[in-house]
Amino acid sequence: MADKLKKVTKAHTRYYLQDGTLVPGSTTVTGLLNKPALVKWANNLGLQGIDSSKYVDKAARVGTLIHALVEAHITGNKADLSDYTDLEKEIANVGFKKYLDWEKQHKVEPIFNEKKFVSEKYKYGGTLDFYCKVDGKLTLIDFKSGKGIFNEHFLQVSSYANLLTENKYKVEQIMILNIGRNEDEPFDHKEIKPTTIKKYFKMFRCLLDVYYIKKDLEWK
Repeated sequence: MADKLKKVTKAHTRYYLQDGTLVPGSTTVTGLLNKPALVKWANNLGLQGIDSSKYVDKAARVGTLIHALVEAHITGNKADLSDYTDLEKEIANVGFKKYLDWEKQHKVEPIFNEKKFVSEKYKYGGTLDFYCKVDGKLTLIDFKSGKGIFNEHFLQVSSYANLLTENKYKVEQIMILNIGRNEDEPFDHKEIKPTTIKKYFKMFRCLLDVYYIKKDLEWK
């Protein structure tokens, strides 16, 4: 019988160096960056009388479920759907089918998914969504679910690319797949050039410096 997969969020994952030192995750580091687009979005919801925090919670549950369905498909295991309502499952299946439609257009050969890595050099960690071959090329894929792909997504995936290369895995192409959670949110597939990724990782390292300086100052 296939194992059931229960999703654990990256934000709750802990990362340690070889000497036992606790280090931040990529999500924590990129979270230091201000996101003006989200502020505007939340303000627009407020003008419509919608509680943005409740809206985010509902959308996040559907996004997590889509991710779980994709992961189960990749691994051949069974996703644990016990915590979700029938409506959430119905909505998530719309997004899952969008991923399957994309996959049919490519030859996808899984290598590993949801794997933790740590950078001893830069002192941070991260959990990669999917490392595989796509059409014969060694590929890092990061899954998103929402209204689109934004700069902070490139920033985060740049840190994942470094984790792979630092740990001796070859990366020939990098993709972000944004899986819309409903009919109104599109499926978006973007590939990022190595030269662009280097620039984003330079920015990530700056944020990492900020993280450690704030920690040293006991910033509150």
